[in-house]
Amino acid sequence: MRRNKGRFVLMLTLLLLLSMVPEPDVGHADKWLTSRADAGKVRQSERQVAVVIDDFGNGMDGTNEMMELPIHFTAAVMPFMPTTRQEAELLHKRGHEVIVHLPMEPVRGKPEWLGPGAITTNLSDKEIRKRVEAAINDVPHASGMNNHMGSKATADERVMRIVLSVVKEHGMFFLDSRTTYKTVVPKLAAELGVELLSNQVFLDDIYTMAHIARQVGVMSKHLESNPSCVVIGHVGPPGKKTAAVLKESIPRLKHQVSFVRLSEMLVSSAEKDIVPHS
Repeated sequence: MRRNKGRFVLMLTLLLLLSMVPEPDVGHADKWLTSRADAGKVRQSERQVAVVIDDFGNGMDGTNEMMELPIHFTAAVMPFMPTTRQEAELLHKRGHEVIVHLPMEPVRGKPEWLGPGAITTNLSDKEIRKRVEAAINDVPHASGMNNHMGSKATADERVMRIVLSVVKEHGMFFLDSRTTYKTVVPKLAAELGVELLSNQVFLDDIYTMAHIARQVGVMSKHLESNPSCVVIGHVGPPGKKTAAVLKESIPRLKHQVSFVRLSEMLVSSAEKDIVPHS
């Protein structure tokens, strides 16, 4: 009898304990899964591509085709060229962003490839500043700057400190085209407080449509693990081919990424650095 009574008490105790365990909140779980899925969608929709087209300003091949692309891009315009002002004005009018495409000394290459007003490492501090100021003044509507060539100049701290100081004084940003792994631009930009973006993919370093299409694939691969990608193409020898590949690729890519101007990418980065209050 006592044994039965003991079993009864034990069962009663177990039932009481079980009644105190909260039921799983299925609704909360659903909400959690939904929020996770929504977060994934947000991350995908937040992926950004900034297309930069270099070498405007000289009536180069592909200029008209680039201007007809179904996105707003960033146009890097060479200073002191025959159509510098005309193309900068037209690009701005069509809603594209204009930046100064500053010619800078490469490790290898002919001086004539640089164009007038180039920044070379043998110039005095005063002359470098004078040339950077003149280049900015020659390109209407410019909100930023990037380097044309420049594998030697962008690795030189003295030269880049002056260039970036002038950029800072004009309230502009700098895009490091990354023509050398020895670039000192990130270090100096951080030190001087210059807003900086860096190129991730050259689209047309080889002038074939097959290569350009592969580079679009490289861009897509980069975006699988990164929220944004800066790509650089060119008017000139590859211009029409690059424009054709972009024209074909953009409608498909628009379902996966947002195409933005460089300055929009800067705003987005600043907003992401803001820590919300709890």
